Amino acid sequence: MKIDLPEAFLTAPIAHRAYHDLASGRPENSASAILAAVEAGYGIEIDLQLSRDGAAMVFHDYELDRLTGASGPIGALTAAEAGALTLTGSEDPVPTLPEVLDMVAGRVPLRIETKDPSQGAGVEPMEAAVARALEGYEGPVAVMSFNPDSVAEMARIAPDVPRGLTTCAFDPDEDWPLSEEIRAHLRAIQDVDRVGASFISHHHTDLDRPRVAELKDQGLAILCWTIRSPEEEAAARRIVHNVTFEGYAADTPG
Repeated sequence: MKIDLPEAFLTAPIAHRAYHDLASGRPENSASAILAAVEAGYGIEIDLQLSRDGAAMVFHDYELDRLTGASGPIGALTAAEAGALTLTGSEDPVPTLPEVLDMVAGRVPLRIETKDPSQGAGVEPMEAAVARALEGYEGPVAVMSFNPDSVAEMARIAPDVPRGLTTCAFDPDEDWPLSEEIRAHLRAIQDVDRVGASFISHHHTDLDRPRVAELKDQGLAILCWTIRSPEEEAAARRIVHNVTFEGYAADTPG
């Protein structure tokens, strides 16, 4: 069953990995970036990785190196060990999803992307952690993933949470650790009905794909990633209902 995406996700622009600006001491997916987005009135997109002990950590990369002073996979650490790390360029620790939910407290829409180091094998622990964290949360929230099986699992265990697919051209020249058969399947965006998606978030350079127009005509919300200038935003908005942005201050309604 499809759950409609709350209208809040279609109004204020959505800050990619929160409203981050490393030069201002706000690393991506940090508490500082999240609180800055709330203050600015932006929606927020965050990423999740799973800790060794099954906690949903708000962190984009599979490896620690780029974003912290540590090395190795974040999935090798417990939540306490990951939370003891400081994000490079700030004093902010790596937060957990429950901590971020407490920060946002329903004040702006929050879109959660689950990462998938297993490429579809054993996704249930991540989804279970997300479902647990969202129990009782009040405020506009949605989940999404590149992996349709992850979204299908969320539909099974948290059917009242709106969900969508993160999509793109899945270009074979890019670093996708997937077979061409799987890339072709994902490229065709075939799982919308299976997972009960109410939206897709599609790469902004591929918005002229006929399947995107088809889904829009069917009433699906079309979002996009990642816009990095007002010019890109203006071009994307000819097609999409809302944008995910970074690197500049997008206009908010009113």
